[in-house]
Amino acid sequence: MADKPQQDQGGQGGEGASSPANGAPGATASAAPAFAHRDPSRAEFWDERFEKAFMPWDAAGVPRALRKFVAGEAVPQTTLIPGCGAAYEAAWLDGQGWPVRAIDFSPVAVEQAKALLGPRAELVDEADFFAYTPPFTIDVIYERAFLCALPRTLWQDYARRVAQLLPSGARLAGFFFLRETPKGPPFGIAPEALDALLTRDFICEVDLPVDAADSVPVFAGAEHWMVWRRR
Repeated sequence: MADKPQQDQGGQGGEGASSPANGAPGATASAAPAFAHRDPSRAEFWDERFEKAFMPWDAAGVPRALRKFVAGEAVPQTTLIPGCGAAYEAAWLDGQGWPVRAIDFSPVAVEQAKALLGPRAELVDEADFFAYTPPFTIDVIYERAFLCALPRTLWQDYARRVAQLLPSGARLAGFFFLRETPKGPPFGIAPEALDALLTRDFICEVDLPVDAADSVPVFAGAEHWMVWRRR
């Protein structure tokens, strides 16, 4: 996420305020803790939530839709995971032989991810997605709870950056939170708004509703697995 000023900040009713604090499916709902930082475009906002273990977006594992996507590929795909959080998927992709880098601009998130990944800690970098230069040509950008973590004022920047990073034929693949929300994070997006954001540079090849069992409560019923190919 970029360290830019913005006005579309989270507020009451945002950031999964009635969602499970640990994000685990089936967990008991609880109110969000009190937070000092309210601007999700700042690393301090996310540092505080990781420090307090308030991560309702965290599925604590590798989603089945991603496993199915990987199984359908004939050869490994170099993959970038922006806003990686705990980076479970990075460790799993590396285990499948896929070259991967996971980035987050929250120092606390990166510290926790490196501790979780252990011998694979080098897969995770502390970096701003909007300024990061990956060490390889990217085949896939994996999206999970990154776009919806960004204030709406940064969505156009997101679309431009993924288009810059992906060569023609490469793909933006992952989970998109297709429910417009008045506050956030998560900042849900209407399907037609996502189309408007991406269709100049991408063609949507796959759009499938995500089963609730493969989602987390804060996104349940509104996530779609989508694959967008760079024009």
